[in-house]
This record gives sequence, structure tokens and C-alpha cells, in this order.
Amino acid sequence: MPVNAYFQHFAKKNVKNINKHVILSLIQFTSGGVARAELARQLGLSRSAVTTIVSDLMANGTIQESAKKTGTSGRPRTLLEIRPKAGYVAGIDMGAKHLRISIANFGAQVLSEKEIPFDISEKPNLCIKKADVLLKELLSEAGLRFPQLKAIGLGVPGPISSDAGMVIAPPIMPGWDQFPIRKTLEDLWAIPVSVNNDAELGALGEWAYGAGRDANDLAYIKVGTGIGAGLLIDGQIYRGSTGAAGEIGHLTIDVDGPICTCGNRGCLEALSGGGAIAGQARDAVKKQSYTALANIAFDDISAKSVAKAAQRGDLVSQKIMEKAGESLGIALAGLVNIFNPDMIVVGGGVAQNGDLFLEPIRKTVEERSLPAATTNLRITAALLGKRSSSTGAIVQALSVALHAVGEAKKKDR
Repeated sequence: MPVNAYFQHFAKKNVKNINKHVILSLIQFTSGGVARAELARQLGLSRSAVTTIVSDLMANGTIQESAKKTGTSGRPRTLLEIRPKAGYVAGIDMGAKHLRISIANFGAQVLSEKEIPFDISEKPNLCIKKADVLLKELLSEAGLRFPQLKAIGLGVPGPISSDAGMVIAPPIMPGWDQFPIRKTLEDLWAIPVSVNNDAELGALGEWAYGAGRDANDLAYIKVGTGIGAGLLIDGQIYRGSTGAAGEIGHLTIDVDGPICTCGNRGCLEALSGGGAIAGQARDAVKKQSYTALANIAFDDISAKSVAKAAQRGDLVSQKIMEKAGESLGIALAGLVNIFNPDMIVVGGGVAQNGDLFLEPIRKTVEERSLPAATTNLRITAALLGKRSSSTGAIVQALSVALHAVGEAKKKDR
């Protein structure tokens, strides 16, 4: 695994200990563990220099030798891994209509998790209170106390100013504009909190533990109530100058299309988002189209019910899903021509419908993208499913916590 720009960027914030922090990142993200010799090769350091750093990290309890061995001939090499019991983190995926929280140890092993219905349009303080209650409930289930948490990663469905720890003019988060999310949570929980866009975290989660493990340049498309994209370039999240990169849901697909939540007409989100799909289904029922959706209470028709009906062979539902996929494919074709990723991972609640949704996307991207841009392109469903963003939140929290723990323990000695 190369020492990529994402972790180099993190390490540059700790210039005096850059090698230690890069080694921590390499150990964290090398599946199955990594040998000392490989660390020396990756960093261009001597074996003795690596041994000194590794000994320090083992002494403060951050890493350990794995029970696994590697080596094709001669003496087997001992692998290094993060010590799971060195600490715990939480990952929070605060979606438009759901709240998912996971508790994990430093080995990224999930100890407890739960998803509940949620409404991001409620006042920030009320949403935060619900997150606080659920987090404490999960800690209790895992047999942990709050002080044992070392960091928390949070994802929200809006453009993030990562430096300020707040969202800027979010289309589907009324009342959240410039609300001090990170400061509020750090004051409440008294531990470091990393605030990110949920699609960015989805990209990070799939890259670290899901479908994108072997991808260098990856786009994660989260299709839920809204639509957003998380972009990873050489392993580093690309946020843009103001944190608004990846707002693919507000690309104009049809200038005469329906009004979007952002106020413009014909945005991708207004054509392919969960709310749009449900709206198209209700329109079909109003027109008395022959569809199984007519057997559902009108107000209960959702994107999920449309997807289920499509999977059972309902033609109206299949056409709605196909059209949504085509519109998304048009947007992604533009993204492919500009960004040229080697993988696109489609996730979110609406995307969990297999080829009914993916095939129109693949076909449209192939038809509308330049051949040179699609030579190595793979388009696939999220391997982690609903857990993509919460897993990315865990990854982000671990990156913060691992380095902080290493520093704190060194100072305590």
C-alpha cells in the first residue's frame, strides 16, 4: 500500500513526528498487518529507524505484534497491527431521515450500532440531543463508559467547512447554516470531534474497508433523500476551496425540470433523489396508472416502496427507477470526463436495489463519457451498504484518535 496524499497531509501537521504518524497510518490501513521491513521500504528508512519508532508505539500500547506471520522462505516475518483495546471511537451518520451510530475499538471492530428514524430539518439542538441519547445507550450496551471514547467522527448531508466545523448553506438542513457543530459537540462530549460531509465519509469508508480498497481515485455517490458525491484523489478527500466539492445533486440535468430544494429547476436531486422518486410514484397513482403502488397508503409511498415494487416486477416502478438511473448516469458521465476516477461506488438507501438501478447508470455513463475516461472505470454498488458513511466516520475518528493517543502517552511518560 503506497504512502498516499491523505495520510501525508495528516502527518504534515505533526512535522516533528512525521515518520511515526505515517507508520501508524500504514499499519492502520494495511489489511492483515504489515511487517517492519515493508514499513522501511515504504518510507525509505533504515530498519533501525523503523524499529525505534515501532518500539515506542508498542511501549505506549498503540500497536502490537500480530499472531499472523508472513514470508515465503526463510524465517517468517512478524506483522504489526493496531492494538484493538488501545481505545474506542464512535462513528455517527446523521442523514436526512436516519441517524446511525457505531461504537468501534481501535481495530475498527464494531462493538455496537443502531439506526433510528430521524429528521435533519429539526432544530440542531434537538438533533444533537437525540444523537447524545443514542450514543450513551450504545456505550452502555457495549459495556463502555464515555471517558473511554477517544474521538468521534460525524457525517452530515451538507457542504462542510472542515476548518470551522460547520455546514454552509445546506439545501436540506434548514436551521443548520453556520451552526457551530464541532464546537457544540466537543463542549458536550469533551473529546475531539471530526465533522465531515456524509458522502465524503462514504467514500472514505468504502476505500478503507469496502468496494474501493484497491482504488486510487474514487467517487462515492450517496443516493438517499438527497444526492451527494465524495471524491478521493490518491487517497485524499477532495473538498474544494469552500467544502462544497461533490454537490453533484445540484447539477442541472433538465432546465425545465421540477423545482429542487435548492431553488433551481431540474437538478439531479429533483429527478433521482429519494423524494423525487416517491413524488413520481405518487403522481403515477394519481393518474390511476396500473401499479402495485396503488395498494399502499398514498402518504406512505416512498423511494423504498418503489424499489421493492420494482424488484417484484411492477412495470411503473421499474420505469421510475430506470429513469432515475439514467438521470444519475448523465451527471456521472460529466463527472467521469472531468475527474477520470478508476471506480465509482454507488451507495445510500435508494442505491440498494442491485442492477435495476445500476444498469441504467452504467449504460448511460458508457454512452455519454469519452472512451478514454472509461477505459479502467468500474461502477459498483457499495459493499458496506447502509454502513458506508458510519464506517467512514469511524475511519476519520480513528485517524484522529490514534495519533492523539500516541502523542498523549508519549508526553505522560
